[in-house]
Amino acid sequence: MSAPHPSDQPRTPLIAANWKMHKTIEQAEEFIQALLPRVSSLERTEVAICPPYTALQAMVDSTRGSRVAVYAQNMHQAAEGAFTGEESVSMLTEIGVHGVILGHSERRENFNETDKALSQKVPAALEARLLPVLCVGETEEEREQGDTERKLRHQVQEDLARVDTERLGEVVIAYEPIWAIGTGRVATPEQAEEAIAFVRALVGDRSPEQAGRTRILYGGSVNADNAAELLALPEIDGALVGGASLEAESFAAIVAAAD
Repeated sequence: MSAPHPSDQPRTPLIAANWKMHKTIEQAEEFIQALLPRVSSLERTEVAICPPYTALQAMVDSTRGSRVAVYAQNMHQAAEGAFTGEESVSMLTEIGVHGVILGHSERRENFNETDKALSQKVPAALEARLLPVLCVGETEEEREQGDTERKLRHQVQEDLARVDTERLGEVVIAYEPIWAIGTGRVATPEQAEEAIAFVRALVGDRSPEQAGRTRILYGGSVNADNAAELLALPEIDGALVGGASLEAESFAAIVAAAD
């Protein structure tokens, strides 16, 4: 009997809310109190919120014992040092954070985050038992020029270069076409499935087994109206949600579509 295709192996869906620079602690508390009863009966989907740094501790406290995990939006690769405005892995783990977004296009474009830095951040997060959510994706110009695969290949290979092969499946990858982030434009199901299958194949170049374990999310104007269609695709293991995650009702609807 032939071995199963990596995509045939069951993977737990993950829906993560990236709040970006939104929500005070008071607003975050209002959100989480509205969200928790809406996701209390989930059967298989993992849920995470990614608040700004100031609200991390409050959200860890308010979600304790629930099905909702708390991720940071960024971290520095160094254990400590003269890095004004940054947070280290130990600062995040000390307050009970469960994971961290790494390499979001806004960090890459607006704050010059490099693939070299990410190649250090991803294994640092793994070593600290933080779940890394590595973001990759192409610009509109790159897609129009047929450079989508070249861009994804570069990001995936560079950013995971220092991750031990046997731990590749512990990294969550979020495919976020930059042209679809915050624009209201969404990749077609065919575009999303094709790109995510390509990302999985890149992981499979190092280990087919780990490719089967790797959860790959879609991000880019995901909302309650389009979530079901996207999340039904066999290669897509969840979503990294931006604007639609700022309201508990709309975010819960996306979670329900995954569950």
